[in-house]
This record gives sequence, C-alpha cells and structure tokens, in this order.
Amino acid sequence: MPFPGGLWWLVCCRQGFTLLRRDYGEPDKEPDGEAEEESSFELRSKGAQVGGPLQLSLTQPVRTSSELPWWGGQTGGELGQCWALGELTPFSVSAGWLQREVRGGVKGPWIRPRKYWFVLTQDSLDYYSSSEVGARRLGTLVLTSLCSVLWPDKQTYKETGYWSVTVFGRKHCYRLYTEHLNEAVHWVCAVQKVIHSKAPVQTPTQLLMHDIEENRGNPEILEQIYRCNPILRYTSSPLYAPLLPFPYGSPSPRGYMTLRDEAVKLFNSLQQLESERDPVPLIQGILQTCLDLQPLVDEIYCQLVKQTTAPPVPGGLGNLRYWQLLTCMSCTFLPSPPVLRYLHFHLGRTESEFPGSEMAEYGRFIVAALDKTQVRECVPSLDEIVVLIQRQDMLCTVHCPGTSACTVAISSHTTAEEVARELVARLGLSQSPNVFALYEQSRNHERPVGRAMLVADVLTSLAGEERTQDSTWRLCFKHYGFLDTENVPRDSVEFALLFEQAHEMVIRGYVPTSEDTLQSLAALRLQTLNSDFSTHAPVPRPEELFPVHALHSRLRASCQGLPRCPGARLRAGLLAGTLPWGHSLAKQQAEQDQKLRGRLREEGASVMAAIVDRWKLLQGMDRAEAMAAYLALVREWPGFGSTLFDVDFHTVSPFPGLGCPQRLWLGVGAKAVSLYKPGEAEPFDSFWSQGRGRGLGLGSRAPRVPLTGLCSLQVDEIVQLLHTYLTSLGTRQTPLREELADSCHPGDSLDSGLPPLQQRLCPANAPWRGQPSAGSFPI
Repeated sequence: MPFPGGLWWLVCCRQGFTLLRRDYGEPDKEPDGEAEEESSFELRSKGAQVGGPLQLSLTQPVRTSSELPWWGGQTGGELGQCWALGELTPFSVSAGWLQREVRGGVKGPWIRPRKYWFVLTQDSLDYYSSSEVGARRLGTLVLTSLCSVLWPDKQTYKETGYWSVTVFGRKHCYRLYTEHLNEAVHWVCAVQKVIHSKAPVQTPTQLLMHDIEENRGNPEILEQIYRCNPILRYTSSPLYAPLLPFPYGSPSPRGYMTLRDEAVKLFNSLQQLESERDPVPLIQGILQTCLDLQPLVDEIYCQLVKQTTAPPVPGGLGNLRYWQLLTCMSCTFLPSPPVLRYLHFHLGRTESEFPGSEMAEYGRFIVAALDKTQVRECVPSLDEIVVLIQRQDMLCTVHCPGTSACTVAISSHTTAEEVARELVARLGLSQSPNVFALYEQSRNHERPVGRAMLVADVLTSLAGEERTQDSTWRLCFKHYGFLDTENVPRDSVEFALLFEQAHEMVIRGYVPTSEDTLQSLAALRLQTLNSDFSTHAPVPRPEELFPVHALHSRLRASCQGLPRCPGARLRAGLLAGTLPWGHSLAKQQAEQDQKLRGRLREEGASVMAAIVDRWKLLQGMDRAEAMAAYLALVREWPGFGSTLFDVDFHTVSPFPGLGCPQRLWLGVGAKAVSLYKPGEAEPFDSFWSQGRGRGLGLGSRAPRVPLTGLCSLQVDEIVQLLHTYLTSLGTRQTPLREELADSCHPGDSLDSGLPPLQQRLCPANAPWRGQPSAGSFPI
C-alpha cells in the first residue's frame, strides 16, 4: 500500500535532518565516537602476515570510551568545579569551547553550528558534548610525533568568519574554528608543543634495518629476519602505508599530495615498471618526484630494496626494471646514512647470492656511483637514463672556436673542471698562462659554467631552455681570463681560439669602434674564411660578418634628423583611443615597419658591397696574417683582454657628471679594472696597478664605486679573476672581497669564504641557469 504524499514528505525530511545532524551535529549513533586506535604501520597486503619470534608491531596510545581520559583520581565535585571555572587539571594541557567543521560560513536558519568542549592532554585531543561532569566523550585524536597542525590562515577567515586550526592524525583530521585569532594561536601552540614532546616514531622497517645492521655477521639470524618479516621482501600487492615515517597531512609543494600519499603512489609506479614496454619516461617521472620532494628519496630506496629482495624471478625483465631504477637513483640522489648502510648490505648480499649475474653487475655499478654522487640540480634526461640503464658513459660535444668540436666521454658525476682539464690537455694549452672555461652559449647569450657543476646537469638544462626559448644552446670551451695575449704563437690552437673569440665579441657589440674599422674587420674575416676574393666563394650572412646593431644605430640617427610635424604626436594620441582611427594608425605603423625593413636591407647591401671591396684589396694575404691583422685592430680598444660585467652605477661625488643610475660595463683585466659606458671606446675611470711590486687591487686611492645589479655569484667571479691576476704577479692577495663588498650596494648579498684558486680552469662559482648575470663576456 503506497504511503500518502504527506508521509513521504515527512520520511524524506527526517532522513535529511539525520544526515545533516551526522555532518554538523552530535554523532550519537557511535557509542565510541571517533576513538582513534593507532595500532601499527604494518604492510597490509593480502596474505602477508608477520609471524615467528621476530614479529614486530608498533603500538601507539589507545583510548577506549570506558577510560577516564584526563581527570585522573579527582572526585566528581572537584571535576565539576574545574570545568565550571574553565580551569585545567594536572593531566590536561588546554581546554575550551571550539566549533568543528564550519562549512562555507553560511548559517542557515535551521542549521546552527555546534560547539564542543575540547580537552588537550599529553596524549590526545578529545572533545565532549559539554563541559559538565559525566559528559560523553565524542571523539579522540591520539597525538604522536607524526601528527601536524596548521596555523590559521586569513583566507579561511574571509570566507567563513572563523579562524581555523587543523590538526592531522593518522585516521582523522580535526578542523576547528574560533572567532578569535588569539584563541586559535593558543591552540596551535599548545598542540604543537604536545607533538614536539613525543618520542620519534619508528616504523617496523626502521626497526628491522637496525636489527639487520646489528646481526649482519650472523647468517642464521639474518635468514630468520627475512623469512619471518614479509615487509622486507618482494610483494605484488599494493602498499597501504609508507615504509618510513612521514607526518600526517603535511601539505607538499607544487601540487603534490601529502608525503604519505605520494609514497604509496610511487610504490604503485614502481610496480608498473615491471610491465612497461618503455620504462624510461616512467623512471624520469619517479626521479622528478624525488627531486621535488626530497624526503621521499629514502622511502624510494627502501621500496626498491624491498622489491629486489627475494623476487619471484631473479634476473627477469621485471626484476631488472627495479635494478635499472635503482641505478638511476644512485646517480642522482644520495640516501641518508642509515639507508645507505642498509643499501650497501643489500647490494653485497645480492652479489653473494647471485655472483656473475646481471643483478650483481648492477650492484657493483651502484656501489661505484654512490661514492661519487653529488647533489643534482636536474633529474637525468631521457638520453642519460638510456645510457645509465646500460651502465655506459655519455658522449658530450664541446664546441671550440676556430677548431672542430671535441667529443668528451662523461658520466653522471663528471664536473666542468674535469672536462676543462681534459680539453686543456687535448688542445695543448697546458703551458698557456691564460684562464679557460666552459660556457653555455646561444646566438645572443652566453654564461660561464662553474668548475663544480655537473656537465650532465648543464646539458639537461640547455635542452630545457631550447624547448622554452626556441633557440639553440650549446656547450663551448674558450678563454675566460687573459694574462698574456701578446706572446701567443700564431700557429697554435690558442691563437685560433683568441681570434674566434675576438670576432664573436665584435659581432655582439662588445668591441666599441668606428663603422669603418668594423668593415675592415669584416673583410679580414672573409679573407680568413675564403682566402682571396672569388665570385664563387661562399659569403656568410651579413649578421655573421658585421654587427647588426651598428646599422640600427645609423638608421636611428638618420630618422632623428628628419623634420616632424609638431602636432603629429598629439593627433596620434587623441585618435588612438577611437576604434576607426586606431585601426588606421596600426596600418600606418605596419607600413613604417615595412619601410624600415626595406631600408635595413638597402643599408645591409651597401655595407656588404663596401666589405667586398675591402676584401678585394687583401689579395695575397694568407690566413695567419689576416688573423693577426684582425687581432691588431681589436687590440686598439683599451678594454681588450678584460672580462665585462653589466652593472648598475649610482652617482657619488667623484663622478658628478653621470646620470643616476645608469648601466655600465665593469671590465676586469690583468692590467686594470675599468668602467665603461656601453658603446664608448674609452673608459671614464680606471683603477690601474702601480707596478709589479704592489700588484693590482682596488686600493686606498681608488674611490668607492657603488655598484648594483650584482648577485653574489658575480662577486665571486670578479674576485676570483682579480686573485688570478694577483697570483700571476706573485703578490700577496689583498682582501679584495671586502673592498668590493664595501663598494657594492647594501642590498647585495655576499657569501663568506672564497673557493680555491685553480689556474687555467673554469671559474668556481659562475652564474648558471638563469642567474641575473648578463655579462661575463671575455673580450
């Protein structure tokens, strides 16, 4: 018999209010409330039960509803007086009224947020229906060292009108709300103090690692440990809890879940490796997660040791996938000392059980890699991972100006200093007094690579910049500091390096000279490339012979000389706001840009014709003579042989005529430290050395020059160059860093200490990967 419509309405409303009361009201359906029982961190896989005499479980404080949680042996009258007065008992830390789970901040007329009486003890955070004697406890959150608490945030207060306090436990999360900020801060501090007072939690995996280390000399006990504890062995079931302790609910950066959730998720990715056809992208993804979340490094090492212990098919494809990931991990991250000792024991045990196998070969490679692993800035690239899983070296191409590119075999641990040493020896530059460096170089930019940088990280970063900036980056080897440019033999490799580097700086506009000299340099460049003039000789593009900025400067100068209508700019400003006239102005601007491009082509053609005419006059000059003549013209600029840094200059009394502030070049050379206005050939001030006996320094006679725009790495770079020049003079190293620090802007940061000086090698701390150093261009 169907119910009448009114009865159906009553049943639905009753059910709706029941659900609302469950979410917002008193949970009187659960006699034990939310009592949280922290039993253990065991591996809850199907059929996996810990047995034998070495069975482990980690027990936390457990509270049942029948316990007297915090008032101890007090009588009911004493308890009622304490609650009524809001006082604390000796067994409690804090107590008070708080609201729980206020959602959205909108209070409906028939939904009123309930307040609960919260009591914080040394073991748990409990809440009761009221503060009266005999009130029923509605929930308990047991506090351990893994619990965490979040401070109130202003955004929640704007949305709800309440300050929130979030306490994370293993099974539950209490979101508490109060209208007063000071009360919220009080609860956060009190809960955090209780959490910090707890002893650190150790998982069964950590305890077993300690047992294995203590009994590593007793094979029988070790065999029993592995046999009785499945948590140490391979499993095909999912992992429901991490092997190492992680804080409950702690948020992770970059959009990740909590560390505990990410650890469980990564174990699923590890199991996916067994059936993956191409494991390289998945391996890179796991490595990237570990790089973003460093606390997970030890967890992944423990998971890999677990999955490579007692596998179902030793040496099978699925088992080797784990060893390949372990190889990539060993070349990227270094685990903590306890995990490192556990890993070394596992590798030795595997080699003794499977001698001569592929697993033993991976184990030996991993042991050797762990001895050399450094902190990585990037995860290995796809190409590096392919090489690593084959246990081979990579081939790195280094471009050398004036010579063919050199191929160098590197590993994941090879530094820029090692590559520079090999190239110095291979190119016969061991006797040169000049300083050399590796550079990251594109068409318009370059930056030196610090000697301690890993070349694998540099190559990975360059590949990433090519994808983002749509430009070709490469690694090159060239001069960094110049101690002697006059006595370089013309038939040597260094002379060709010097010539190519000088031409590179001319093209980039870092050799200020006249346009007539630039055309002569371009003609000499053609002579070195093609020898005597011929109509069939290949001619490079104009921008590879002549700096384009010189043409732009000429066109700007010519445009400034043209007469303009006085009201043109005013009419353009008034008409730009209207749609029809704005379209007309855009069309007019496009026509002007097209005319400018046409003029650039015309000027470029005339310049190329003048260069070819000068080239014809060089008939009979061989390549060495043309290179020497080219360098002779470049040496006419006083700044030749200096390393330039782009800096900001603030006017002080010694230079009253300069604007404030302005962009300058700081040239650091073996003979002087000079300041140049960009594009001007003569420096407006120089700090010269006063003879070989005194050496080079900023000295007491030098004015304090306020420089900004320098990061600490640039300061290190400048100071290292100065110390290199001082060492070459055989003088005492003066405290140049302190003097430079005094002359820098107060906001600039300087690191303490200097890296060790090494001649003829790349700089120790050079700007890298987007550091704000536009300079460092050796001339």
